[in-house]
Amino acid sequence: MTAFTGNAEDILTQLETDSGTGLTGAEARVRLEKYGENKLKEKKKKTVFQRFFAQFADVMIIILLVAAAVSFVLALMGILRGDEGADYKEFFEPGLILLIVVLNAVLGVVQESKAEKALEALKSMSAPHARVLRDGHDAVVNASEVVPGDIIRLEAGDYVPADARLIAANSLKSEESALTGESVPAEKDAKYYIEPGVDPKSVSVGDRHNMLHSGCAVTAGTATAVVTATGMQTEMGHIAGLLAGERDGKTPLQKKLNSLGKYLGIVAVLACAVVFIIGKFVNQMAWLEIVMIAVALAVSAIPEGLPAIVTIVLAMGVQRMAKKNAIVKKLPAVETLGSASVICSDKTGTLTQNRMTLVKGYVVGEEESEDISDNNSRAVKKMLSYAALCSDGSVNVSDITGENEYIGDPTETAIIKAAKDNGTDKNVLDKRYRRVAEIPFDSDRKLMTTVHKIDKKFVVIVKGAYDRLEHVCSAGVAPKVRDMCDFMSSQALRVLGIAYKTYDKLPQAVTPENLETELTLMGLVGMIDPPRPEAKEAVRVCREAGIKPVMITGDHIITASAVAHDIGILREGEDVMTGARLDALSDAEFAEKVANVSVYARVSPENKIRIVKAWQQHGEIVSMTGDGVNDAPALKAADIGCAMGITGTEVSKESADMILTDDNFATIVDAVRDGRGIYDNIKKVVSFLLGSNIGEIFTVLAAMILFHATPLLSMQLLWINLVTDSFPAIALGVERVDKDIMRRRPKPKSEGLFAGGLWVKLVFMGVMFTAITVGAFYLGYCWQDGMRFDWLAVPSSGGGNLKAAQTMAFIVLSVSQIVHAFNMRSDRSLFVSNPFGNHFLDGASLLSAGLMAVVVFTPVGIAFGVIALSWQMYLSALALSVVPILVMELLKLAALPLRRKKYNRMK
Repeated sequence: MTAFTGNAEDILTQLETDSGTGLTGAEARVRLEKYGENKLKEKKKKTVFQRFFAQFADVMIIILLVAAAVSFVLALMGILRGDEGADYKEFFEPGLILLIVVLNAVLGVVQESKAEKALEALKSMSAPHARVLRDGHDAVVNASEVVPGDIIRLEAGDYVPADARLIAANSLKSEESALTGESVPAEKDAKYYIEPGVDPKSVSVGDRHNMLHSGCAVTAGTATAVVTATGMQTEMGHIAGLLAGERDGKTPLQKKLNSLGKYLGIVAVLACAVVFIIGKFVNQMAWLEIVMIAVALAVSAIPEGLPAIVTIVLAMGVQRMAKKNAIVKKLPAVETLGSASVICSDKTGTLTQNRMTLVKGYVVGEEESEDISDNNSRAVKKMLSYAALCSDGSVNVSDITGENEYIGDPTETAIIKAAKDNGTDKNVLDKRYRRVAEIPFDSDRKLMTTVHKIDKKFVVIVKGAYDRLEHVCSAGVAPKVRDMCDFMSSQALRVLGIAYKTYDKLPQAVTPENLETELTLMGLVGMIDPPRPEAKEAVRVCREAGIKPVMITGDHIITASAVAHDIGILREGEDVMTGARLDALSDAEFAEKVANVSVYARVSPENKIRIVKAWQQHGEIVSMTGDGVNDAPALKAADIGCAMGITGTEVSKESADMILTDDNFATIVDAVRDGRGIYDNIKKVVSFLLGSNIGEIFTVLAAMILFHATPLLSMQLLWINLVTDSFPAIALGVERVDKDIMRRRPKPKSEGLFAGGLWVKLVFMGVMFTAITVGAFYLGYCWQDGMRFDWLAVPSSGGGNLKAAQTMAFIVLSVSQIVHAFNMRSDRSLFVSNPFGNHFLDGASLLSAGLMAVVVFTPVGIAFGVIALSWQMYLSALALSVVPILVMELLKLAALPLRRKKYNRMK
């Protein structure tokens, strides 16, 4: 028998406790030893050192470390042997490589410093103290010392310290929206009874009216209950267990960059092998010379700045998104959001306003109901005034913000707000028509009664559930009223009836039997937690972008369906599924149905994870939005979790990858747009850097074969990769988002970073860079002085000016890549739009060119092996450097028909 089935006496017997005296102190200590403290456990976290060393488990980093080690050993051997020109400056190169690797590791640790705090947030939600019955007396103990079998006492404002079965309750309500998703506090009933034979799995948390749950707050009434579960055995603890069981998966971008690193590592190893074979067995080169070329080749194959630049681009994108109310906690998650093909969203507080609002009013005798506004009919205004008098909540204007402050039960504040909008202030009503008696609401009667002195008469006002109210009205109720109630209910409205009667003299006994009889029904009011105004448009844009919106809520199926239909999530032919129905399906059966289900109602945390994972098994990238504790496991299991910043619990915020600070579903649309734009820009950055790296690899191989020498020193390659290329690459990362980006379908999960023939384009760019760089190298190799060249200075002749050749190759490769950055802005011609429209790129290019000039024209160049050339040579280098503009413009012109076909298909 579970805690919520059977009667309370059976539970007390099962737990071996007494509701009158509670546990003894000795027994409580025994049980504390047996069950453990009433705390939530958390998994062991990695230390800072473990995280730091984990950063080195990357193929690109390992290759760089090997290159640094080889360079260091060679420099050390040269010094020990006393080689000519060998000094401690030779350690500059391996030191620089090592510095780059360490800085990359530190950056990774900083990024991962936002470690898991979800379990700590869950702990903070637990009550720090509890009032228990021990040895027949009330005692206040630490919440961690509460044990199963303890009798606890609660009142409005208390947090529940552990899961407990009600023994006695008076007008009890508990705020359980964080667990169930319901916006209205749950009414609790100690007498509520579930037959022991009922399958416990079929009874959701929201339907356990005789239970209180750990971490939830009591909003009204008082209660005595027996603790049935503590710590990890509570519903809150179960969620904590789900959180601990979910691993943080890598985002698609992380996976692609990791895969890229492995491929580049293989390329570097193969290239070094080719260099060794050709150099040793074909060109008969010295061993030391071959090793130096291999080091240069390894450095050229690795885009050292890529991880840092991608991180910077993501960080800049995050800053832009933060200005639009979307705070991203984990940088790579930006790209994931842009790739999202399914958005699973909670209803309460996410798609709706999480505030009950009166929308319909019906007065008995009228033909139709009225929409509640700020100028309703006199009859509706009177009914709202009576309903406000029979309410305990309040709506006041804040002196600080000037906005309404809602205090009390959401149902009552909705009534008071509607009355206030119609010119009737509850504070004024209370002073004018003083309340002289009342009968509080309770879950048995489902009615609330107040008595007021109005026009020298005692007016009894009763509000509550219509199905109870119609039976205590004097002349019965016309079928029209019942039809109107059914119609409002079918629209997912919560319907309350308002009735009254008058006395010249109030009965001596203020009891339901005396006052709640022979009433006159005034009418009905219907209220709902309304959709956010922006939600409908946001859903429409999501569908246009090829994203499937799915509502997942703990609310009732009628309410969920009505809201989903209203905002466009639920369309004709699509299915609605309850958690109970989902539980009855096998994984295979559910996999067949999941694509057509748009709304899930009355679901559990396990259901939410199962839904998310079912979509993931279909190859979809799933985003989950939510604000409650019940959303936290699914937020973590999803490819990207989006928590609400205002109404969201700390648990959901810490579990999520992104927080929407305005709790606005429409913010997701901007976030998706920015995510797609950032991914497009990252592809531009990767293409730009890899095209350059491929050009460097081909250049080194070609020069080695033709000239038996390396055209670029390792230091020069590092300068190009980390300095000359980095600033334009970062600037490409902030390129404006394509105006048609939200008209594309999400890219498939299996789509690689180089889809759409990008590898072919990269190889083409590499060949282009190789041609102009090797040409520049040969020009320098043959240069004597001024404009004199020895065109026969080839390897076979034993001549050639190697330093001049390397200087020319260095200048041309560096400047041509700066120029090429402008080609990478768009697939469209540079001359169709403003070629200098990206001011960040303009500034970055000038900065890179300036730094390059410092190396070429100042003594700094000595450290990079650069020598002075004639002005004619510098002019030749500049002419070769602008060749990529001409080549890429011709390529774009040739690809124009294909691009037009692509955009027509996209539309």
